[in-house]
Amino acid sequence: MATFLYKLGRFAFRRRGFVALIWVALLVVAGVGAATATPPANDNFSVPGTEAQKAFDLLEERFPGSSADGATARVVFRAPDGEKMTDPANKKAVKKVIAELKSSSDQVASVADPYAAKGVSKDRSTAYILTTYKVNSMELDDKTRDALEDAGEHARGSGMTVEIGGDALQEMPETGATEVIGIAISAVVLAITFGSLVAAGLPLLTALIGVGIGISSITALASTLGLSSTTSTLAMMIGLAVGIDYALFIVSRYRAELAEGRDREEAAGRAVGTAGSAVVFAGLTVVIALVGLAVVNIPVLSKMGFAAAGTVVIAVLIAISLIPALLGFAGKRVVSRKARKAAEKGADTGEKKENAGTRWARFVLRRPLMVLVVAVLGLGVAAVPAASLELGLPDDGSQPTSTTKRKAYDMVSEGFGPGFNGPLMVTVDTKNSDDAKGAANEVRKTIKGIDGVAGVSPATFNKAGDTAMLSVVPKYKPSSIDTEHVVADIRDKADSVKSDTGAEMLVTGQTAMNIDISQKLNDALMPYLALVVGLAFLLLMVVFRSILVPLKAALGFLLSVIAALGAVVAVFQWGWLSSLFNVEETGPVMSMMPIFMIGVVFGLAMDYEVFLVTRMREAYVHGERPGQAVVTGFRHGARVVTAAAVIMISVFAGFIGSSESMVKMIGFGLAIAVLFDAFIVRMAIVPAVLALLGKSAWWLPRWLDKALPNVDVEGEQLQKHLTADASAAEKDAELTRV
Repeated sequence: MATFLYKLGRFAFRRRGFVALIWVALLVVAGVGAATATPPANDNFSVPGTEAQKAFDLLEERFPGSSADGATARVVFRAPDGEKMTDPANKKAVKKVIAELKSSSDQVASVADPYAAKGVSKDRSTAYILTTYKVNSMELDDKTRDALEDAGEHARGSGMTVEIGGDALQEMPETGATEVIGIAISAVVLAITFGSLVAAGLPLLTALIGVGIGISSITALASTLGLSSTTSTLAMMIGLAVGIDYALFIVSRYRAELAEGRDREEAAGRAVGTAGSAVVFAGLTVVIALVGLAVVNIPVLSKMGFAAAGTVVIAVLIAISLIPALLGFAGKRVVSRKARKAAEKGADTGEKKENAGTRWARFVLRRPLMVLVVAVLGLGVAAVPAASLELGLPDDGSQPTSTTKRKAYDMVSEGFGPGFNGPLMVTVDTKNSDDAKGAANEVRKTIKGIDGVAGVSPATFNKAGDTAMLSVVPKYKPSSIDTEHVVADIRDKADSVKSDTGAEMLVTGQTAMNIDISQKLNDALMPYLALVVGLAFLLLMVVFRSILVPLKAALGFLLSVIAALGAVVAVFQWGWLSSLFNVEETGPVMSMMPIFMIGVVFGLAMDYEVFLVTRMREAYVHGERPGQAVVTGFRHGARVVTAAAVIMISVFAGFIGSSESMVKMIGFGLAIAVLFDAFIVRMAIVPAVLALLGKSAWWLPRWLDKALPNVDVEGEQLQKHLTADASAAEKDAELTRV
């Protein structure tokens, strides 16, 4: 591996124009493909194997044209003080909005009159119009959204308070200035790390090229492969993260090779042969984590994982080919001015001086047990809240209080009860029942007697008369644990209903779908974790030729992720420091958060592990004592890993400024996870454990050593190859002299 990459690095350096042209051509082709591609037909979100999905499919089949999974909107009205919604003037204004909505778009399926559909509160202060659409929220066109907003605006002119809720009105989250600050911090960190604007610009440039090719390819293939419009989000986040990291690693090693006195082409070859090997295997661990999302069996999530994995592959290929080519173009400017002047004078460039990484490594080697205990206890304390983790999906109640969706949600809760914001839909398949209407009435009666049910609507049958639909309103808000219990209680009655009437009862609706998704993600968490950690353990065992080093890497990662989840629970579920992070509403943690965090952070954590520890392994293989190898690894790698981690933390932390609670939670979770993993696990626990283990850290049974393929990440075979080449060159020179 190292020898092949060494040759590739030298080739790319020599043929830099050709290599750069290929990547530019790929970017152009992908860009043209994206510009000319037809947009995806829809963003179907299905969750195979869940009861809610089964019920949705049944409704699509038995109620054709009903658009069971279509978007919905609630236009909520509150009468001015001293007035009622039944007053003639207010009633007239509502009727006008109904007519306006009905004629606003071909995508409107139905508009319910609140005065005929029990949409007026008991005290007559509040009313709402429920509008359903033929397509889901992702397929609504701008004209339809604008018409919805305009209808609400026109109604406000009548003096009533009018707000709009529901998934039809998608609002773009406000990210604020913090995201821009995060990117600016990345550029500053790169400039400080390298002391050269050219060297700092290379990782940003290549990461952008990689993301550009990846996102353009996703856009070009979206219609063909059925990719959703959100697929590119994860791909962009991961692509930027690993693209900057991988370029950082190779550029840093190139500068170290130059400092050793090697010429530029040789330095490029060695940098790609050594750091490039670490990049390839780090990339493989990220790909494993992302492709592993298919375990969850949610098609949208699987496609997001595959697309992001493709972007990572592109980032790896760019790092081992385009980076050495651009280093050829950069010339001496890739080295800081101070280092160039020192080299011209023949002075020490400072690479061998004792830096902060060296001093820290020596400190850990002197007190490994103390460092290990403090680090593990610290993460353990942070992890305690994770024991209280509650998973769910956000609804309009988690929106900022300033948004119209949140205001509409609160108005419905106050006027009708919190359950009206997330009614359940119960389908009754009466095909095998002798008395369809009797079965539906029995279902309604059964559900009415369940604790936590506020009301059940009469059954609505399809034209064939073999399927009924009932609306059930819980007493609790949609994201409440109590609502989950209500759904479970209704489903528990399904068997008895079937035995008594022959009818099959299924619970669906957005609230039930959210509950099922959360449960599916929860059930998939352990298999996903086992798959990702298990495959990565095998891969790292091949890389490090050790059992204990990969085991330590996996356990350290688990500790940092659990600690990060604990921090998320403390802030977003318990409300600790909520004002500092502008968390307006506490509640369950987003159900995708644990799996999403594992996938993203695992990849980045293994990046830091591979880059830091391969340098230690390289030093150990080349004859250094275990303790000295740890110091060598930190001398060369600590600064780069620190820079990479600070960049990732600043980029992820930028999302904390978002007005969207889900985005805010993702940003905080990823930032704190990288902080824990890079600075506590990789910088403290890793050297402490290696110091305590000594030579046994690199132990591998002989039979296993023979069975595992030798990929030569530490460059041992490369060193032999270079030594052989040097000997051959000397012999040729002697023959020439003779």
